[in-house]
Amino acid sequence: MTEHRAETSTLAIVSLVFGILAWVLIPIIGAIVAIITGHMARGEIRRSGGTLGGDGMAVAGLVLGYISLLLGLAALFFVIFVIGLVGVAAVFA
Repeated sequence: MTEHRAETSTLAIVSLVFGILAWVLIPIIGAIVAIITGHMARGEIRRSGGTLGGDGMAVAGLVLGYISLLLGLAALFFVIFVIGLVGVAAVFA
């Protein structure tokens, strides 16, 4: 008896790859692509009725993308905050 394996969603693979790239090579763009394709993949997998797999990869891509994006935004706000403090200190010096 042969077991039928569901085909993996290409969008889920793309989401995971760009989620990893968001941490290694292309932070902002990689995170955005990972998030968009991850959501698209999860919808595609749900609508496929079991013929497509890869939900775990899509979720991993989403998690990597969202965390990378949030950390990047936190770092940006921190830098802006520090520059603001330096500017205020320069005025009162």
